[in-house]
Amino acid sequence: MKKINFKKILNVTLWILGASALVFTLGFVSDRQQFVKGKTPQIIINQDDENSFVDEDDILKLLKDRNDTLVGQPMHEINVFDLEKALNAHPSIASSDVSVNVNGDVIISIMQRKPIVRVLNMSGESFYIDNKATLMPLADHYTARVLLVNGLISEQYAQFYNISIPQIVKDPALSEASVLDDIYELASYINSDSLLNGLITQAYVNNEREIELYPAIGNQKIIFGKVEDVADKFEKLKTFYTEGLNSSNSWEKYSVINLKYKNQVVCTKKPIQNIK
Repeated sequence: MKKINFKKILNVTLWILGASALVFTLGFVSDRQQFVKGKTPQIIINQDDENSFVDEDDILKLLKDRNDTLVGQPMHEINVFDLEKALNAHPSIASSDVSVNVNGDVIISIMQRKPIVRVLNMSGESFYIDNKATLMPLADHYTARVLLVNGLISEQYAQFYNISIPQIVKDPALSEASVLDDIYELASYINSDSLLNGLITQAYVNNEREIELYPAIGNQKIIFGKVEDVADKFEKLKTFYTEGLNSSNSWEKYSVINLKYKNQVVCTKKPIQNIK
């Protein structure tokens, strides 16, 4: 006589009961969603720095422009995927997460984009490059305190907003014609170093497509040259500032600091002014 496996029968029975309960629960939730309506959304703006490009009013306006007020809207009509897609298309938003529940709660979590450099081209147009190596327009009501680069820059936002810096680097023709990849490399290095980030406030692209830097203190022009050997040049500069200028109290002594030469820093002293 074949032995009955009661344990197996019990497991199958429990599985069937569990599946039935799940189907019942989902059906109950679905029925409830027909009647539950959305509440005023809770908006969370996440940022890892002081920048504030978007606020709650901006998000509410975006929803209103899309006729997605959410308040009073049946929960089953709220398309989370479409909402996230619309939010992510905002030029100051890096990513978004929208969640809803059967009680009518709507939570919108926003992560802002993070610019690391502001570019001012020869036409007077200005835009950012963010930490993800893509162009970013200026915000209407906020200006980020980041490195400013101007000079011989012909690139316009409309031409490059949909081209990332890595794409420029990989394309020989674009890389040859554009200085945006050089600007991004320079700004990335400065932004990653706390000393340099506080020291260098502006950069200039001259007629030879070389970089000149201007510090927050000292009133010197720093000739950086081509954007190559970046780490070595900045290490020379940091050593010169911390061990040279600081030790000799010579912040106002030099007008030019030249980093172009291998293994040395060449300085030009300011002319001595005769006091009458």
